[in-house]
Amino acid sequence: MIKKCKFYKPNRDFVPKNNLPLGIDVHNNRLFVTTPRWKNGVPASLGTLPFPPKESSPAIKPYPNWEAHGNPNNPDCSKLMSVYRTAVDRCNRIWLIDSGIVNATINLNQICPPKIVVYDLKSDELIVRYNLEASHVKQDSLHSNIVVDIGEDCDDAHAIVSDVWRFGLVVYSLSKNRSWRVTNYNFYPDPVASDFNVYGLNFQWLDGVFGMSIYYNREIMERVLYFHPMASFKEFMVPINLLLNESVWQTNTQEYAKYFIPIGDRGYNSQSSTTGVTRNGIMFFTQVHQDDIGCWDTSKPYTRAHLGKFHNLENSNLIQFPNDLKVDKEKDQNVWLISNRLPIFLYSNLDYGEVNFRILKANVNKIIRNSVCNPDNNYNNTSKSAFVLIEEGQCY
Repeated sequence: MIKKCKFYKPNRDFVPKNNLPLGIDVHNNRLFVTTPRWKNGVPASLGTLPFPPKESSPAIKPYPNWEAHGNPNNPDCSKLMSVYRTAVDRCNRIWLIDSGIVNATINLNQICPPKIVVYDLKSDELIVRYNLEASHVKQDSLHSNIVVDIGEDCDDAHAIVSDVWRFGLVVYSLSKNRSWRVTNYNFYPDPVASDFNVYGLNFQWLDGVFGMSIYYNREIMERVLYFHPMASFKEFMVPINLLLNESVWQTNTQEYAKYFIPIGDRGYNSQSSTTGVTRNGIMFFTQVHQDDIGCWDTSKPYTRAHLGKFHNLENSNLIQFPNDLKVDKEKDQNVWLISNRLPIFLYSNLDYGEVNFRILKANVNKIIRNSVCNPDNNYNNTSKSAFVLIEEGQCY
Protein backbone atom coordinates (compact mmCIF):
# COMPACT_ATOMS: atom_id res chain seq x y z
CA MET A 1 0.00 0.00 0.00
CA ILE A 2 1.37 3.41 -0.98
CA LYS A 3 -0.08 6.82 -0.09
CA LYS A 4 2.36 8.70 -2.30
CA CYS A 5 5.51 7.81 -4.24
CA LYS A 6 8.87 8.01 -2.51
CA PHE A 7 12.26 7.53 -4.16
CA TYR A 8 15.39 6.12 -2.60
CA LYS A 9 17.89 8.97 -2.11
CA PRO A 10 16.51 11.31 -4.79
CA ASN A 11 19.28 13.50 -6.18
CA ARG A 12 17.18 15.74 -8.41
CA ASP A 13 13.88 17.63 -8.43
CA PHE A 14 11.19 15.53 -6.81
CA VAL A 15 7.53 16.56 -6.44
CA PRO A 16 5.78 13.65 -4.67
CA LYS A 17 2.24 14.60 -5.75
CA ASN A 18 3.31 14.55 -9.44
CA ASN A 19 4.46 10.92 -9.29
CA LEU A 20 1.99 8.15 -10.05
CA PRO A 21 2.90 4.44 -10.37
CA LEU A 22 1.48 3.01 -13.59
CA GLY A 23 3.09 -0.27 -14.69
CA ILE A 24 3.85 -3.37 -12.63
CA ASP A 25 6.10 -6.36 -13.24
CA VAL A 26 7.79 -9.00 -11.13
CA HIS A 27 10.94 -11.10 -11.29
CA ASN A 28 12.10 -13.25 -8.38
CA ASN A 29 12.23 -11.02 -5.30
CA ARG A 30 11.84 -7.68 -7.11
CA LEU A 31 8.79 -5.72 -8.18
CA PHE A 32 9.23 -3.29 -11.05
CA VAL A 33 7.14 -0.12 -11.03
CA THR A 34 6.97 2.56 -13.72
CA THR A 35 6.31 6.24 -13.00
CA PRO A 36 5.92 8.04 -16.35
CA ARG A 37 6.80 11.71 -16.50
CA TRP A 38 3.25 12.98 -16.90
CA LYS A 39 4.16 16.06 -14.87
CA ASN A 40 7.31 17.80 -13.68
CA GLY A 41 9.13 16.50 -10.63
CA VAL A 42 9.46 12.81 -11.54
CA PRO A 43 13.13 11.94 -10.91
CA ALA A 44 13.05 8.44 -12.47
CA SER A 45 10.42 6.58 -14.49
CA LEU A 46 11.34 2.98 -13.59
CA GLY A 47 12.24 1.54 -10.22
CA THR A 48 12.14 -1.53 -8.03
CA LEU A 49 10.60 -2.51 -4.74
CA PRO A 50 11.72 -5.50 -2.68
CA PHE A 51 9.35 -8.44 -2.34
CA PRO A 52 8.24 -9.27 0.21
CA PRO A 53 8.33 -5.66 1.44
CA LYS A 54 9.66 -4.72 4.86
CA GLU A 55 7.32 -1.73 5.22
CA SER A 56 3.86 -0.72 4.00
CA SER A 57 5.00 2.22 1.84
CA PRO A 58 8.60 1.55 0.73
CA ALA A 59 10.74 3.92 -1.30
CA ILE A 60 11.24 3.13 -4.99
CA LYS A 61 14.83 2.42 -6.02
CA PRO A 62 15.60 3.62 -9.58
CA TYR A 63 16.37 0.78 -11.99
CA PRO A 64 19.01 -0.10 -12.91
CA ASN A 65 20.53 2.99 -11.21
CA TRP A 66 20.20 6.77 -11.05
CA GLU A 67 22.65 7.25 -13.93
CA ALA A 68 20.36 5.43 -16.37
CA HIS A 69 17.65 8.08 -16.01
CA GLY A 70 17.85 11.30 -17.99
CA ASN A 71 16.93 14.84 -17.05
CA PRO A 72 13.96 16.13 -19.12
CA ASN A 73 15.24 19.69 -18.78
CA ASN A 74 18.52 18.70 -20.45
CA PRO A 75 17.60 15.52 -22.32
CA ASP A 76 20.14 12.85 -23.13
CA CYS A 77 18.08 10.51 -25.30
CA SER A 78 20.38 7.56 -24.63
CA LYS A 79 18.90 7.53 -21.13
CA LEU A 80 15.43 6.61 -19.85
CA MET A 81 12.95 9.46 -20.14
CA SER A 82 9.39 8.22 -19.57
CA VAL A 83 8.87 4.47 -19.24
CA TYR A 84 5.22 3.40 -19.41
CA ARG A 85 5.17 -0.38 -19.17
CA THR A 86 7.44 -3.40 -19.15
CA ALA A 87 7.53 -7.09 -20.06
CA VAL A 88 9.64 -9.79 -18.41
CA ASP A 89 10.45 -12.72 -20.71
CA ARG A 90 11.44 -16.33 -19.98
CA CYS A 91 15.07 -15.49 -20.79
CA ASN A 92 15.43 -13.34 -17.66
CA ARG A 93 15.23 -10.04 -19.50
CA ILE A 94 13.04 -7.02 -18.89
CA TRP A 95 11.82 -5.07 -21.92
CA LEU A 96 10.74 -1.44 -21.57
CA ILE A 97 8.81 0.91 -23.78
CA ASP A 98 10.07 4.44 -23.19
CA SER A 99 7.62 6.88 -24.81
CA GLY A 100 10.12 9.76 -24.86
CA ILE A 101 7.21 12.03 -23.93
CA VAL A 102 7.07 14.34 -20.91
CA ASN A 103 4.19 16.43 -19.58
CA ALA A 104 1.66 14.38 -21.54
CA THR A 105 -1.18 15.64 -19.33
CA ILE A 106 -0.25 19.32 -19.67
CA ASN A 107 1.51 20.05 -22.95
CA LEU A 108 2.65 16.88 -24.69
CA ASN A 109 6.34 17.18 -25.43
CA GLN A 110 8.18 14.49 -27.45
CA ILE A 111 11.68 15.30 -26.24
CA CYS A 112 13.20 11.98 -27.38
CA PRO A 113 12.25 9.29 -29.90
CA PRO A 114 10.27 6.38 -28.43
CA LYS A 115 12.61 3.49 -27.74
CA ILE A 116 12.68 -0.14 -26.69
CA VAL A 117 15.20 -0.87 -23.98
CA VAL A 118 16.17 -4.33 -22.69
CA TYR A 119 18.11 -5.25 -19.54
CA ASP A 120 19.57 -8.55 -18.37
CA LEU A 121 17.86 -9.25 -15.04
CA LYS A 122 20.73 -11.39 -13.79
CA SER A 123 23.34 -8.64 -14.17
CA ASP A 124 21.12 -5.56 -14.66
CA GLU A 125 23.29 -4.72 -17.67
CA LEU A 126 21.89 -3.02 -20.77
CA ILE A 127 21.37 -5.41 -23.70
CA VAL A 128 19.42 -3.39 -26.27
CA ARG A 129 18.52 0.22 -26.90
CA TYR A 130 16.49 0.68 -30.07
CA ASN A 131 14.89 3.93 -31.22
CA LEU A 132 11.68 3.43 -33.18
CA GLU A 133 11.99 4.56 -36.78
CA ALA A 134 10.70 8.05 -37.50
CA SER A 135 8.09 6.64 -39.92
CA HIS A 136 6.60 4.62 -37.06
CA VAL A 137 6.00 7.68 -34.92
CA LYS A 138 3.02 9.81 -35.90
CA GLN A 139 2.01 13.22 -34.65
CA ASP A 140 0.73 12.73 -31.07
CA SER A 141 1.71 9.04 -30.99
CA LEU A 142 1.87 7.49 -27.53
CA HIS A 143 3.64 4.13 -27.30
CA SER A 144 2.56 2.83 -23.92
CA ASN A 145 2.35 -0.97 -23.78
CA ILE A 146 4.63 -3.85 -24.73
CA VAL A 147 4.47 -7.65 -24.97
CA VAL A 148 7.26 -10.01 -26.00
CA ASP A 149 7.18 -13.21 -28.05
CA ILE A 150 10.03 -15.72 -27.77
CA GLY A 151 10.51 -18.31 -30.51
CA GLU A 152 12.81 -21.32 -30.46
CA ASP A 153 15.58 -19.55 -28.57
CA CYS A 154 16.22 -16.29 -26.75
CA ASP A 155 17.62 -14.58 -29.85
CA ASP A 156 14.39 -15.31 -31.73
CA ALA A 157 12.49 -12.59 -29.90
CA HIS A 158 10.00 -9.97 -31.00
CA ALA A 159 8.54 -7.07 -29.04
CA ILE A 160 5.09 -5.74 -29.95
CA VAL A 161 4.41 -2.16 -28.88
CA SER A 162 1.03 -0.43 -28.97
CA ASP A 163 0.53 3.13 -30.17
CA VAL A 164 -2.67 3.92 -28.27
CA TRP A 165 -3.22 7.44 -29.64
CA ARG A 166 -2.44 6.77 -33.30
CA PHE A 167 -3.84 3.26 -33.39
CA GLY A 168 -1.06 0.97 -34.56
CA LEU A 169 1.42 -1.67 -33.47
CA VAL A 170 5.17 -1.58 -33.90
CA VAL A 171 6.87 -4.98 -34.14
CA TYR A 172 10.58 -5.16 -33.32
CA SER A 173 12.82 -8.10 -34.24
CA LEU A 174 15.74 -8.62 -31.87
CA SER A 175 17.73 -10.76 -34.32
CA LYS A 176 17.26 -8.26 -37.19
CA ASN A 177 17.42 -5.16 -34.95
CA ARG A 178 14.66 -3.76 -37.14
CA SER A 179 11.01 -2.82 -36.74
CA TRP A 180 7.84 -2.39 -38.80
CA ARG A 181 4.43 -0.81 -38.19
CA VAL A 182 1.13 -2.72 -38.36
CA THR A 183 -2.22 -1.01 -38.88
CA ASN A 184 -5.80 -2.25 -38.82
CA TYR A 185 -9.20 -0.63 -38.29
CA ASN A 186 -9.83 -2.82 -35.24
CA PHE A 187 -7.08 -0.91 -33.44
CA TYR A 188 -9.30 2.18 -33.34
CA PRO A 189 -11.38 3.24 -30.31
CA ASP A 190 -15.16 2.88 -30.24
CA PRO A 191 -16.76 6.29 -29.55
CA VAL A 192 -19.53 4.64 -27.50
CA ALA A 193 -16.91 3.15 -25.16
CA SER A 194 -14.88 6.36 -24.90
CA ASP A 195 -17.15 7.92 -22.25
CA PHE A 196 -16.03 7.18 -18.68
CA ASN A 197 -17.87 7.96 -15.45
CA VAL A 198 -15.87 7.01 -12.36
CA TYR A 199 -15.46 8.53 -8.89
CA GLY A 200 -17.87 11.35 -9.80
CA LEU A 201 -15.72 12.31 -12.79
CA ASN A 202 -16.85 12.26 -16.40
CA PHE A 203 -14.19 12.23 -19.12
CA GLN A 204 -13.60 10.90 -22.62
CA TRP A 205 -10.64 8.73 -23.58
CA LEU A 206 -10.11 7.79 -27.21
CA ASP A 207 -7.38 5.26 -26.48
CA GLY A 208 -6.96 2.71 -29.23
CA VAL A 209 -5.18 -0.66 -29.19
CA PHE A 210 -3.96 -1.21 -25.64
CA GLY A 211 -4.31 -4.62 -23.96
CA MET A 212 -2.29 -7.46 -25.52
CA SER A 213 -1.61 -11.12 -24.70
CA ILE A 214 -0.09 -13.98 -26.69
CA TYR A 215 -1.38 -17.56 -26.48
CA TYR A 216 -2.27 -20.63 -28.58
CA ASN A 217 -5.78 -20.61 -30.03
CA ARG A 218 -7.24 -24.11 -30.36
CA GLU A 219 -9.84 -23.16 -32.94
CA ILE A 220 -7.39 -21.97 -35.58
CA MET A 221 -4.56 -24.12 -34.16
CA GLU A 222 -1.91 -21.44 -33.98
CA ARG A 223 -0.63 -18.80 -31.61
CA VAL A 224 -2.41 -15.46 -31.69
CA LEU A 225 -2.19 -11.96 -30.29
CA TYR A 226 -5.33 -11.22 -28.32
CA PHE A 227 -5.89 -7.47 -28.19
CA HIS A 228 -8.40 -4.71 -27.52
CA PRO A 229 -8.54 -0.93 -27.58
CA MET A 230 -8.97 0.74 -24.20
CA ALA A 231 -12.11 2.49 -25.49
CA SER A 232 -13.93 -0.68 -26.49
CA PHE A 233 -16.06 -3.46 -25.05
CA LYS A 234 -14.74 -6.05 -27.54
CA GLU A 235 -11.84 -8.48 -27.73
CA PHE A 236 -9.98 -9.28 -30.96
CA MET A 237 -7.30 -11.64 -32.20
CA VAL A 238 -4.80 -11.98 -35.04
CA PRO A 239 -2.33 -14.79 -35.83
CA ILE A 240 1.04 -13.89 -34.32
CA ASN A 241 2.95 -15.19 -37.36
CA LEU A 242 1.20 -12.61 -39.52
CA LEU A 243 2.48 -9.78 -37.31
CA LEU A 244 6.01 -11.19 -37.30
CA ASN A 245 6.20 -11.42 -41.10
CA GLU A 246 7.96 -8.17 -42.00
CA SER A 247 7.42 -8.51 -45.75
CA VAL A 248 3.63 -8.44 -45.32
CA TRP A 249 3.72 -4.95 -43.86
CA GLN A 250 5.95 -3.49 -46.57
CA THR A 251 3.28 -3.99 -49.24
CA ASN A 252 -0.48 -3.43 -49.53
CA THR A 253 -1.79 -4.49 -46.14
CA GLN A 254 -5.49 -4.30 -47.01
CA GLU A 255 -5.68 -7.92 -48.10
CA TYR A 256 -4.63 -9.03 -44.61
CA ALA A 257 -7.29 -7.02 -42.75
CA LYS A 258 -9.61 -10.05 -42.67
CA TYR A 259 -7.25 -11.88 -40.29
CA PHE A 260 -7.90 -9.34 -37.51
CA ILE A 261 -11.18 -10.60 -36.12
CA PRO A 262 -13.47 -9.79 -33.16
CA ILE A 263 -14.04 -12.80 -30.90
CA GLY A 264 -16.67 -11.39 -28.54
CA ASP A 265 -17.56 -8.57 -26.18
CA ARG A 266 -17.60 -8.11 -22.42
CA GLY A 267 -20.73 -5.98 -22.12
CA TYR A 268 -21.45 -2.35 -21.36
CA ASN A 269 -18.91 -0.41 -19.22
CA SER A 270 -16.39 -3.23 -19.60
CA GLN A 271 -13.42 -1.17 -20.80
CA SER A 272 -10.11 -2.88 -20.08
CA SER A 273 -6.53 -1.69 -20.04
CA THR A 274 -4.12 -4.64 -19.83
CA THR A 275 -4.26 -8.43 -19.78
CA GLY A 276 -2.12 -11.44 -18.90
CA VAL A 277 -2.35 -15.15 -19.69
CA THR A 278 -1.28 -18.13 -17.59
CA ARG A 279 0.61 -21.13 -18.93
CA ASN A 280 -2.63 -23.13 -19.11
CA GLY A 281 -4.51 -20.43 -21.01
CA ILE A 282 -6.42 -18.45 -18.40
CA MET A 283 -6.56 -14.78 -19.38
CA PHE A 284 -6.95 -12.11 -16.72
CA PHE A 285 -8.01 -8.60 -17.68
CA THR A 286 -8.64 -5.33 -15.88
CA GLN A 287 -12.11 -3.77 -15.65
CA VAL A 288 -11.30 -0.10 -15.18
CA HIS A 289 -14.91 1.13 -15.18
CA GLN A 290 -15.94 -1.44 -12.58
CA ASP A 291 -12.89 -1.46 -10.26
CA ASP A 292 -12.54 -5.17 -10.87
CA ILE A 293 -10.61 -7.83 -12.74
CA GLY A 294 -12.06 -10.49 -14.99
CA CYS A 295 -10.96 -13.85 -16.34
CA TRP A 296 -11.54 -16.10 -19.34
CA ASP A 297 -10.56 -19.67 -20.16
CA THR A 298 -9.17 -19.26 -23.69
CA SER A 299 -10.24 -22.80 -24.63
CA LYS A 300 -13.87 -21.63 -24.50
CA PRO A 301 -15.79 -19.14 -26.66
CA TYR A 302 -15.41 -15.50 -25.67
CA THR A 303 -18.98 -15.01 -24.48
CA ARG A 304 -20.21 -13.31 -21.34
CA ALA A 305 -21.27 -16.67 -19.95
CA HIS A 306 -17.61 -17.69 -19.98
CA LEU A 307 -16.22 -14.47 -18.49
CA GLY A 308 -15.67 -14.42 -14.75
CA LYS A 309 -15.36 -11.44 -12.41
CA PHE A 310 -14.10 -11.21 -8.88
CA HIS A 311 -16.24 -8.28 -7.67
CA ASN A 312 -13.32 -6.28 -6.34
CA LEU A 313 -12.09 -9.25 -4.32
CA GLU A 314 -15.05 -8.72 -1.92
CA ASN A 315 -13.68 -5.35 -0.77
CA SER A 316 -15.17 -2.20 -2.29
CA ASN A 317 -12.02 -0.15 -1.64
CA LEU A 318 -9.27 -2.63 -2.46
CA ILE A 319 -9.18 -1.94 -6.21
CA GLN A 320 -9.62 1.65 -7.37
CA PHE A 321 -8.87 1.91 -11.09
CA PRO A 322 -6.93 -1.26 -11.92
CA ASN A 323 -4.37 0.01 -14.40
CA ASP A 324 -1.80 -2.69 -15.11
CA LEU A 325 -1.89 -6.46 -14.72
CA LYS A 326 0.73 -9.18 -15.08
CA VAL A 327 0.89 -12.96 -14.64
CA ASP A 328 4.25 -14.05 -13.24
CA LYS A 329 6.39 -16.99 -14.33
CA GLU A 330 6.49 -18.88 -11.04
CA LYS A 331 5.74 -22.60 -11.04
CA ASP A 332 2.58 -21.85 -9.07
CA GLN A 333 1.58 -18.69 -10.94
CA ASN A 334 0.20 -15.47 -9.50
CA VAL A 335 -1.66 -12.54 -10.99
CA TRP A 336 -0.38 -9.08 -10.04
CA LEU A 337 -2.33 -5.85 -10.24
CA ILE A 338 -1.56 -2.18 -9.70
CA SER A 339 -4.44 0.09 -8.67
CA ASN A 340 -3.71 3.83 -8.86
CA ARG A 341 -6.80 6.10 -8.97
CA LEU A 342 -5.51 7.53 -12.26
CA PRO A 343 -8.60 9.64 -13.15
CA ILE A 344 -8.46 11.43 -9.80
CA PHE A 345 -4.73 12.12 -10.35
CA LEU A 346 -5.47 13.56 -13.81
CA TYR A 347 -8.73 15.45 -13.27
CA SER A 348 -9.03 16.13 -9.54
CA ASN A 349 -6.78 15.89 -6.48
CA LEU A 350 -5.58 12.80 -4.65
CA ASP A 351 -5.91 12.76 -0.87
CA TYR A 352 -2.44 11.82 0.35
CA GLY A 353 -3.84 11.04 3.77
CA GLU A 354 -5.34 7.93 2.17
CA VAL A 355 -3.86 4.90 0.44
CA ASN A 356 -3.87 5.85 -3.25
CA PHE A 357 -1.77 3.13 -4.85
CA ARG A 358 -1.91 -0.60 -4.22
CA ILE A 359 0.02 -3.54 -5.62
CA LEU A 360 -2.09 -6.68 -5.26
CA LYS A 361 -1.16 -10.33 -5.67
CA ALA A 362 -3.43 -13.35 -5.96
CA ASN A 363 -2.61 -17.00 -6.53
CA VAL A 364 -4.10 -18.06 -9.87
CA ASN A 365 -5.36 -21.47 -8.78
CA LYS A 366 -7.01 -20.07 -5.67
CA ILE A 367 -8.66 -17.10 -7.33
CA ILE A 368 -10.27 -19.14 -10.15
CA ARG A 369 -11.10 -22.22 -8.07
CA ASN A 370 -14.84 -21.59 -7.92
CA SER A 371 -15.15 -19.52 -11.08
CA VAL A 372 -16.24 -20.19 -14.63
CA CYS A 373 -12.60 -19.67 -15.64
CA ASN A 374 -11.42 -22.88 -13.94
CA PRO A 375 -10.87 -25.45 -16.74
CA ASP A 376 -11.80 -28.20 -14.27
CA ASN A 377 -15.24 -26.73 -13.59
CA ASN A 378 -18.17 -27.81 -15.73
CA TYR A 379 -21.12 -25.43 -15.71
CA ASN A 380 -24.14 -27.23 -17.10
CA ASN A 381 -27.09 -25.00 -17.82
CA THR A 382 -30.20 -27.10 -18.39
CA SER A 383 -32.51 -24.12 -18.99
CA LYS A 384 -33.56 -23.14 -22.46
CA SER A 385 -31.50 -20.38 -24.01
CA ALA A 386 -32.15 -17.74 -26.63
CA PHE A 387 -29.42 -16.00 -28.58
CA VAL A 388 -29.91 -12.30 -29.27
CA LEU A 389 -27.47 -10.14 -31.22
CA ILE A 390 -26.93 -6.84 -29.39
CA GLU A 391 -24.63 -4.19 -30.75
CA GLU A 392 -22.34 -2.09 -28.57
CA GLY A 393 -24.01 0.97 -27.07
CA GLN A 394 -27.43 -0.63 -26.70
CA CYS A 395 -28.90 -1.37 -23.28
CA TYR A 396 -27.87 -4.80 -22.07
